[in-house]
Amino acid sequence: MSRSHLFFALLLTLMASTPGIQAQEKPFWNEIQNFQRLDSIAQPPTHAIVFVGSSSIRMWDTLEAQYKSYPVINRGFGGSDLVQANAYINELVIKYYPRQVVIYSGENDIAAGASGEETYKRFVTFYNNLRQHLPKVPIEYVSIKMSPSRMKYVKEVILANELISKHLKNEKNSHFIEVNAPMLNKQGQPRPELFKEDMLHMKPEGYAIWTKQITPYLKKK
Repeated sequence: MSRSHLFFALLLTLMASTPGIQAQEKPFWNEIQNFQRLDSIAQPPTHAIVFVGSSSIRMWDTLEAQYKSYPVINRGFGGSDLVQANAYINELVIKYYPRQVVIYSGENDIAAGASGEETYKRFVTFYNNLRQHLPKVPIEYVSIKMSPSRMKYVKEVILANELISKHLKNEKNSHFIEVNAPMLNKQGQPRPELFKEDMLHMKPEGYAIWTKQITPYLKKK
């Protein structure tokens, strides 16, 4: 074996045996590390409600302040999908011993090519893993919204919502929270005034609708 081949083999061995190197290769690992850094600076509230999911949660800047009396922890990250949420389930949810979990994830799965049925299956995997660690904790799923910039995926969004809603009806301590319907106009189209210029992420008016729909499901201490 040449020196260059030997060096490459040693490098691969080192990478395989070094958790830090493997972790850095995972999507959004820097954001997960930042959550850990923030936790070390300021102790997060105990037995809080954890909101987990994609950028619609991450960009809800007022979430922790407006629900301060509950309280809640915002663990939305990147433009993540259900597979990535499941990959970080311990870092994002389990470690906080939450009294309730609120999920918004699945929209990015569909936008990346997953069918409505595949998105549903990914949700069930995530849900079952949460249940394994949190058997009695209420789990709430926020419906996938129809974003104006992603209307070509609308059939898959509707299918995923229908399948997830049906599944949760047969589960204890779980609910499907419908936020999509109030965000549509009389023609059944998403209201553009609720969205930023990218027609994907929401303005405060969109989050006001979410707040109205989600709050009745939240558990205070």
